[in-house]
Parts: sequence; C-alpha cells; structure tokens
Amino acid sequence: MTADTLDLASRAADLDAADPLAAHRDRFVPSPGVVAYLDGNSLGRPLADTAERLARFVREEWGGGLIRGWTGDGPAGASSARPWMDWPGLVGDRIAAAALGAAPGQTVVADSTTVLLYKLARAAVDAQARDGRREIVLDTDNFPTDRYVLEGIAAERGCVLRWIEPDPAEGVTPEQVAAVVGPATGLVLFSHIAYRSGWLADAPAITRIVHDAGGLVLWDLCHSAGSVELELDAWGVDLAVGCTYKYLGGGPGSPAFGYVRRDLQDTLRQPIQGWMGRRDPFLMGPGYAPADGVRGVVSGTPPILAMVPLLSALDQLEVAGIAAVRAKSVALTEFALELVDAWLAPYGVEVASPRDPARRGGHVTIRRAGFRDLLPHLWERGVIPDFREPDGIRLGLAPLSTSFAELHAGLAVLRDLLAQGT
Repeated sequence: MTADTLDLASRAADLDAADPLAAHRDRFVPSPGVVAYLDGNSLGRPLADTAERLARFVREEWGGGLIRGWTGDGPAGASSARPWMDWPGLVGDRIAAAALGAAPGQTVVADSTTVLLYKLARAAVDAQARDGRREIVLDTDNFPTDRYVLEGIAAERGCVLRWIEPDPAEGVTPEQVAAVVGPATGLVLFSHIAYRSGWLADAPAITRIVHDAGGLVLWDLCHSAGSVELELDAWGVDLAVGCTYKYLGGGPGSPAFGYVRRDLQDTLRQPIQGWMGRRDPFLMGPGYAPADGVRGVVSGTPPILAMVPLLSALDQLEVAGIAAVRAKSVALTEFALELVDAWLAPYGVEVASPRDPARRGGHVTIRRAGFRDLLPHLWERGVIPDFREPDGIRLGLAPLSTSFAELHAGLAVLRDLLAQGT
C-alpha cells in the first residue's frame, strides 16, 4: 500500500468520524457481501424498521381494520387515525415539507413517475393551447420517459416540439432556454438534475425565463428530491414530478409524487378522470366533477401499502434535515472526485460531471471505454455502481446510507481492476 493510498484511507476515516449523519447508517438493512453500494441514485437501501412497519400495517391496519381503513373507522389500535383515503395528500405534504420547500396542499403521492408526468404535462399543454401556445420545449439528453411522454402528447394534441441540445457533460442552461422560448411556448420540461452527468440546473433562473415568456414549467425532480435543497414555492415552480425510490428510500417501484402550485389547481385539469379524483368518489354518480385542490390529480385507488416504507424513510429524512443531507452529498462527491483524480485518471478515466459543487447533484459520472465489460467484475467483488450508455459509470452516493470509507473501498476495487488490465 502506497503512502498516497494510506493518506486517502486516513482521510476517509477522518471524514466519517466528523460526519454528523454517521449514526443514520446503522439504521439500514445490512447487505452481506456488498463492499460498496454506489447506486443510491437508482434505488435507495431499505431501512431496518421497514419490515416491522410493514408487518404491523398488515397485522393491525389491514388485518384489523379491513375495509374500514379507508375511512379510519376500525376498532382502536386496528385502523389508522389517518384514513387511507387521505394518504395521497398527507404523505405528499410530508415530502413537500421535508424535501421540496413547498407548503401543504400542493403535493400528492399517486401513480408512477411516467403517469404523473403525462397527467401534469397534458393538463398544462391543454390549458396553454387555449391561448394559442402550442410549443413544448424539452432537451435531447433528458431521461427517456420525459422525452417519450412529451413526444406522445405532441402527437396527440398537435403540438410542436422545440428541442435544446445540451452539453452531455453539463446540462440545460438559462441562456439556452432564453434562446428558444417565446410567444408560442406552452410548456417547458427539464430534469432539475441531469440523469447522466449530475448537472444541477439553475431552476430559479430558468423558471423566471419561462414565466417571462408566458409559459409553464414542469420540473422532473427524480434525482433531486432527498438529495439537494429545493424551494419550489420560492422559485415559483408551476409543476413538478419525482420518484420516491431513489434518495427518498421508498423501495422498488414506490409511487411518485406530483406538485401543482396552489393558484393553478383550479385552472389545470388532468386528463385521467378516475373515480378517486372525483369530488365525491363514493357517490359514484354520473359525470365527472374533479376534487378541489391538488386531490384532483389523483385518478385511481391510492397505493397505500406501497407508501408504508416511504413513511419510515421520511421519518429519517425529517430528523436528519435536507440541509445536512445536501452538505454531506457535496462532501461525498468531492471525495469521489479526489479519488478519481488520484487513482483512476492515470488509467484514462474521465469525469463527466460538473466540478463545481453548486452545479453538481448527488452523483458523479465517470467515463472510460470498456466500462460496460468491467461491471460483472465489480459486482463479483461486491462493488455495485450504475452504468449508463455508452461508457459511463455513475457513482450514486446516498448521504444517509453511504460512508466515506465505503466510497474509498469501492473505488479502490475499481482502481485495482484497471491496474490488472481487467
């Protein structure tokens, strides 16, 4: 072991010793054989108390309250004091307070990210088309779902797509947005953090530019929520959607959240008119009258069981605080860059993420020809990163579950594989 290696190992230990969030790591389920889990930006690790919370829910609320759980009328100790009917808004408000910088009454949990993107984007496009605004602005490097959904809406509603081509190592800039929006702009959709590079967009500036042009903006917060500080209300954001299985720790396929600014809730009408989004769902009468407020975004039966793990994760995030989470995220990504520069750059590895922490989200992407072939060897040695075509490994560093020593150990394995010519 070289002096440089010993120095970096010592730095990792010192950073862990000074980490104010260190105690949170012990709350996660151990993963035997895993040396370093570096994919928290795709799927968060489960909390240890989630299993008992799920079992208790099945035993007491589902088993004890049965159908009465929807109204909260079950026997004492059996049914939730909060009726399941109210969970979309109640859990949405908790996400809003802990992670979004948003006041209550503007966020619901329902559906998948794709479905919520469609519902909010279609609602915005239809509202804007009434004023002749039929252009949709998006970027070529956004996550496929975002592009596919908007392509489908454009074909469905006769809209024109205006494409921005960002630098793949960065992301969409305010200057690029200002150059394409105008009198015909109806909706603008970007990811707040680019899924490939980790580029952190200037959401306040871009939102202002879109508003000055008369458009509405929809932000994809999948890589932001639970990782960076957000101020949706202060920024004047119109609409937002995000998943809950990454940094929010809701588990595989956990439902997404949708945010609709309060003053837009009575003017936008989402297109999937299901019975649970009706003003009086159990009347089951003719015609559709949307529920007041953000509840009108709901369509079908809320995924109650799938929200239970999310409650545990939100408990933890509320205790930790998003400011502390962001501070550790910056420290983790800075240390990752230090390790990459010291260990991996000599083997031709390039950094494909912003160096400036103010423009970098919670993950770091590194590139090298042949990285895809290296993945099985990393997994065999207990190192689990993420891969994105054509040659990028993403280091997804979840601040509440990832230690600096774990990051050090994982990149040490990658360094050794490169040194061996694997």
